[in-house]
Amino acid sequence: MLNDSYLTKWNKQKNKLIKNHIYNELDEHSSCGVGLIASSKGINSREVVNMAIEALKCLYHRGAVDADGKTGDGAGIHLNIPKDFFIEQIGRTGHKPNNYPFAVGMIFLPRTNFAAQERSRSIVESEVLKEGLTIYGWRHVPVNTKVIGKKAKLTRPEIEQILICNDIFEDKSVFDTKLYVIRKRIEKIVRKENINDFYICSLSSRSIIYKGMFLAEQLSNFYPDILDDRFISKFALYHQRYSTNTFPTWSLAQPFRTIAHNGEINTLKGNKNWMMAHEPRLNHINYGSSIKDLKPIIDPDASDSAALDSAIELLVHSNRSLPMAKIITIPEAWAHRRDFSKKLKDLYAYANAVMEPWDGPAAICGVHDEWAIAGMDRNGLRPLRYTLTEDYLITGSETGMVSIDESNIIEKGRVGPGQMIGINFREKKFYNDQEIKSTLSSSRPFGDWTKKIIHIDKLVQSVDEEFRDIDSNNLRKRMASFAWTIEDIELILHPMIVEQKEATGSMGDDTPLAVLSDNYRGLHHFFRQNFSQVTNPPIDSLRERVVMSLRTKIGNLSNILDEDQYQCEHLQLSSPVLSINQFKTMRQYMKDAVKIIDTTIDLYIGNLSFKEKIDEINKEAEEAVRSGFVHIILTDKELSERRMAIPMILATSSVHNYLIKKQLRTYVSLNIQSAECLDIHYYAVLLGVGATSINAYVAQQAIADRHKKGLFNNLTYEQCVERYIETVKNGLLKIMSKMGISVISSYRGGNNFEAIGLSRSLMTDYFPLMSSKISGMGLIGLEKRSLEAHHRAFDNDLTTLQIGGFYSFRKGEEKHSFDATAIHILQNAVESDSYSSYKKYTGLIYENQPINIRDLLDCKSSRQSITNDKVENINEIRRRLIAPGISLGALSPEAHETLSIAMNRIGSKSDSGEGGENPDRFIPKLNGDNSSSAIKQIASGRFGVTAEYLNNCEEIEIKIAQGAKPGEGGQLPGNKVTSLIAKLRHSSKGITLISPPPHHDIYSIEDLAQLIYDLKQINPKAKICVKLVAQSGIGTVAAGVAKAKADIILISGHNGGTGASPQSSIKYAGLPWEMGLSEVHQVLSLNNLRDKIILRTDGGLKTGRDIIIAALLGAEEYGIGTTSLIAMGCLLVRQCHSNTCPVGICSQDEKLRKKYTGTPEKVINLFTFIAEEVREILASLGFSSLKDIVGRTDLLYQSNRGSSDLDDLDLNP
Repeated sequence: MLNDSYLTKWNKQKNKLIKNHIYNELDEHSSCGVGLIASSKGINSREVVNMAIEALKCLYHRGAVDADGKTGDGAGIHLNIPKDFFIEQIGRTGHKPNNYPFAVGMIFLPRTNFAAQERSRSIVESEVLKEGLTIYGWRHVPVNTKVIGKKAKLTRPEIEQILICNDIFEDKSVFDTKLYVIRKRIEKIVRKENINDFYICSLSSRSIIYKGMFLAEQLSNFYPDILDDRFISKFALYHQRYSTNTFPTWSLAQPFRTIAHNGEINTLKGNKNWMMAHEPRLNHINYGSSIKDLKPIIDPDASDSAALDSAIELLVHSNRSLPMAKIITIPEAWAHRRDFSKKLKDLYAYANAVMEPWDGPAAICGVHDEWAIAGMDRNGLRPLRYTLTEDYLITGSETGMVSIDESNIIEKGRVGPGQMIGINFREKKFYNDQEIKSTLSSSRPFGDWTKKIIHIDKLVQSVDEEFRDIDSNNLRKRMASFAWTIEDIELILHPMIVEQKEATGSMGDDTPLAVLSDNYRGLHHFFRQNFSQVTNPPIDSLRERVVMSLRTKIGNLSNILDEDQYQCEHLQLSSPVLSINQFKTMRQYMKDAVKIIDTTIDLYIGNLSFKEKIDEINKEAEEAVRSGFVHIILTDKELSERRMAIPMILATSSVHNYLIKKQLRTYVSLNIQSAECLDIHYYAVLLGVGATSINAYVAQQAIADRHKKGLFNNLTYEQCVERYIETVKNGLLKIMSKMGISVISSYRGGNNFEAIGLSRSLMTDYFPLMSSKISGMGLIGLEKRSLEAHHRAFDNDLTTLQIGGFYSFRKGEEKHSFDATAIHILQNAVESDSYSSYKKYTGLIYENQPINIRDLLDCKSSRQSITNDKVENINEIRRRLIAPGISLGALSPEAHETLSIAMNRIGSKSDSGEGGENPDRFIPKLNGDNSSSAIKQIASGRFGVTAEYLNNCEEIEIKIAQGAKPGEGGQLPGNKVTSLIAKLRHSSKGITLISPPPHHDIYSIEDLAQLIYDLKQINPKAKICVKLVAQSGIGTVAAGVAKAKADIILISGHNGGTGASPQSSIKYAGLPWEMGLSEVHQVLSLNNLRDKIILRTDGGLKTGRDIIIAALLGAEEYGIGTTSLIAMGCLLVRQCHSNTCPVGICSQDEKLRKKYTGTPEKVINLFTFIAEEVREILASLGFSSLKDIVGRTDLLYQSNRGSSDLDDLDLNP
């Protein structure tokens, strides 16, 4: 029953999840429908309001409905204040309306806490009266609670309006700016006093916002005010919300004070951080000393839409027009547009100099002062249609939302990527995109201002000669001190130059997490790349390159509220990735304005710790800024036997955040000269934690050394360096695109990573904007490991680097889950149908050092053990075991068919993977075998997807992301695209096939709901599964997927297999399924959605114990992929992508396919063995069924705390 005790219980459970780092409210996402209706003649009318109410009702399908059928995710409307209506309300307060302008505040107050409610009114009144304004009184807003759901009623605030007389300020804009300051002061006090459920929807002399947690069609029923004929307006901004958070939050309903937003800001963390950095320099005549009252500009807990609204609100109250504010915050893709005029490019170059863009899907409608606008993000990733009549501009997420006489239509269309349209009420004129931008570009001499930008790239004439005669022995020691290996040189660096692309790998990652490894690999290995899934799309960095940019400005960042030439006085690079010569050239142009800070420690003097050295670096950086330096270079060039380098990622993040804390960050650029930096992921982490530019000088020395040895064929040294830099740039664009981020300035400082296994104290002190849900390595442990690596490199006569074994198994090097012995024993077990051999295999696995999170866990029960015969039979357990998606193309036809036959024989399911399936397999064989995959996958490329394909299955899986490469599309090398594969995928033989990173019909959560609906129309009998990849915040994404009416959610781990994927994705993207599964299970349970969904997981599952751990964490079904292939004969040589699989499993080569020896019986034996082991463990725990332990985390305990180097490897089980 829903009541106050239920709410108390819900909040208690939510706070518990937050405390245990499982849930974060900032991870909540939303998508929506949005629209604007504006009078092109600037006339207030009832018709505008009526049309908006009608249009909002047409957006019902873009919102979600709770199980009670009445609670929505939020809807609202923004209108002009109807003067006559509120004059009457003022009269009812006992005051005589006069000719003074007035303002209305629409306020949510705590409803059940009367002390907090009264205190809130007191705060509001006090701050209003401080400005000498008169308060007419408060008005209880009439509401009809019968039309809202139980959850909405439970959380409903007290809704009141404060009526304020303006008998001081003659200018309406001055009055509204003063109200803006008053509101910010009120919010600050309320936040300081921890008053919950208080929110100011609007406080303005011009407009008012009515919103709440109801269905879009109930807006006017809930608020009878809106039905009053005196409610007239010249504009109406309306919004319907679809949230992944299922418990109502009244304050997050839109519109906000300036805009209504449909989309998701992917750069939110970076934008918030940079706005905090900009705050010390904010200054404007409109505020004077009151500027301090506006800070923080963005509420730390604000959603992405609310944060964007706050940024735009600041700009428009600082005399920027609303169109200019849109240009600055959400600019068009302009850097590579040859069709743009110079004046337009100058406008965008200026806007780029002012502030970092807010990047991500965004269809916005906004109103301020004389403007009402509708605009789109640079990629056009949300729908926004418009119709223009003689009297009205009508825009919205759909077309046809308002009934219009076709004869009155002047123009209709869509707002394209980066475009903007609007009505200027003062001029009573409609402006199209070209007219708005032409007006803006002519408003200031932007061309003259941007001439002050110095383009460094144009000043570099040739490649530097400094390191041509490098000492190979010294170079080797430097590389070894950072744990570089032969693999790093041969498998990562070499392909970047020879092939001019990132190295490709296959079969996933079965090495230990960095925190569990005996080998120190470098700090960057602890960071996992974030990515977009469902609620916003990744970008295609190959096909959508025109919207992406690495353009980097270097220097002193000015006051963002200024509008003058001085904002353009900076250096500019086409990319933050610099060669040695480019770095030297940049250094020359910095002249005396640069401070070089050494990040190495002298080992011969005293006992200086990492902490002491970092503190020293931070203070040196602070002193440099206060002394007038505008550039800082952090360098480890002094690295030697005597001097050890601090990890550059640590130093960079520390300085960046320290300067923000000291309110100095915008005064300097932070440039990095690093010996440790080599691969693309390292560059990305450096930029993510705040680096402005990067020179990986030892990587370039390594290139010079290898070139001297003739290892790059006919390439010149200059070409080698250029290829390396170009590959890094392409890789950075790809990593940015995973998050849906287009421009490097929005990515920089965004901390778009999740740490695994770094202590919480280390994260709090040096990476405050990044989370590490699993603690582990602290600063002391990091120092110890770094010192050991340094001594190994310099204290011995080092003749060669370590091999590594990180990318491929090498005896005596990095540990792997599967080594040759384990593979041999398992294959012998399935071939001989020997359970005792299988037990030898599991014994070997369990004796290994911990590799995965689950290896640190064990289970225990207070129940008495039972005999195996009392546990459910093998068949019941096998039905829960799935052969996950592996495409026909990645696999040979024979191997793909083997999996399907095996799964169908035991009543389980195999997944076709993307790429289709031969229709001949839809017909059972003469011997009764069925080779049709029970699960048919639909992926972004739609390869092989037909109505026939979708109708021959029990389940349809929508692959949003893949564990080995989340944020990227699948790829099949051209040498594997045979005539059969090409036919099934409707392509051409020999052509490399790469699926786009996003589904181009899923740009938001409501788009996914639409696809699920469509697929159920195609095959009503099939269940719909949505495949996600584990990441921080996946719980709220899964909640949205559940609300979209999926039947099954698959949580894939980062170590899942793949036929082909970039190595940086295999090794550095996504999280372990244990983390994702636990979060999803608990968040779905929190929101009463768990019983509506079957949870499935996969990613490196290989034993019955793995199944038990997965069940205890919440999974009901389990995918076993790589281990299935090993059972069929796979030797894990990791050549899947090269079409040279020696056993014919992952090859389309007919000669190699003849070597295939896999059979359905081998696969069945594997699944039988795993099921039998599950039965044994269940019996030992005293449970008779696998379903009885699903979600029983109370049976788990942490049995291993990792190595002694760690602070505390705490899993919070």
